[in-house]
Amino acid sequence: MWFRNLQIYRLTSPIGLTPEELHDKLMSKAFRPCGTLEPVSMGWDSPLGRDGSMLTHAANGFIMVCARREERLLPASVVRDALDERVAATEQAEGRPVHRKEKLQLKDEIVLDLMPRAFTRSNRIFAYIDPQNGWIVVDSSAAKRAEELLSLLRESLGTLKVIPMSINDDPSAVMTSWLGKGAPADFTVLDECELREPTEEGGIVRCRRQALDGAEVSTHLDAGKRVVRLAVEWNERIGCILGNDLVVRRLRFLDVVQEEAAAASAEDAAARFDVDFSLMTLELNRFIPRMVEVFGGLVEEN
Repeated sequence: MWFRNLQIYRLTSPIGLTPEELHDKLMSKAFRPCGTLEPVSMGWDSPLGRDGSMLTHAANGFIMVCARREERLLPASVVRDALDERVAATEQAEGRPVHRKEKLQLKDEIVLDLMPRAFTRSNRIFAYIDPQNGWIVVDSSAAKRAEELLSLLRESLGTLKVIPMSINDDPSAVMTSWLGKGAPADFTVLDECELREPTEEGGIVRCRRQALDGAEVSTHLDAGKRVVRLAVEWNERIGCILGNDLVVRRLRFLDVVQEEAAAASAEDAAARFDVDFSLMTLELNRFIPRMVEVFGGLVEEN
C-alpha cells in the first residue's frame, strides 16, 4: 500500500463529499472485467482489495481510492503472423494477390476472432484525496496513468477541477544549486542524479553510486549541464528521486517510519492497511509542503 511514486495535483475547487458520499458516486464506475471484444476496461476497486467492500478508505481526514485497469493482451506479432497465413492461403486458393484494402479487412476479422481468447492483465492505481489542503496524490510515475485515474474520477463525479502542481522556481535550477552550494539542512543529497544540457538535443549524463560533490560532476555543471533528477533523503524519514517535472519517483519510507508502522498493533489486513495509510499520509502531509517550499512556493491562481 505504501506509495512508490507521487504525481501531485491541486484541487481548484473542493470535492465536498464525505467518504460515504464519494463511495456512492464511484459506484457508477465500479470496475468490471473486459468484455469479450473490449481491449481495455477501467473502473473503481476497493482500496482494501478482497478485504474491503467500500470503494473509499478514510483515515485522519484523507480518502484513499483505487482504480483498476484491465487490458487484453493481443501482441501485434500474433496478429501479423495470423494475417500473413490468411493472405498466403487466399492468394494460393484464388490465384490472385491480396491488396491493401482487403488485408485491412482481414486484419479486423482476425482481431475480432482472437480478442475473446486473449489473456488479460490488470493493475491497480492508488490515489488519495487531501480535502483539507486541496491535494490529489496519485501513486504513479507515468502522467498518462495518473490522468486516466483523474478522468475516471471526473466521469464519476460529473466535474473535477484539478490542475498539476505548479511552483514558482525552476526545480532544475534549485537542484543544480544544491550540488554547488549545498542543500537545505533537512535534505541530504545522495549518490544518484541525472544531468542534461538545456538544449533540446543536448547531452545527458546519469550518475549512480558516485559522490556528486566531486570534480567529475563539477566539470559537467561548469559546462552548463543542469540537474533534472536527484536522489535525496528528507529528515531521515523519506528517500526519493526528485524530478524537474515535480514527479517524486522511487519513494521510500525509511527505517524510522517503518519501525513506527511495525510497532503499531493491527489485528487483521484491514487494520494493517489503516495503520500504514495513516502513517504514510502523516509523513507526506509534512513532506509535500516542504518540497513546495524549497522549490519557491505554489504559483498563485489568477
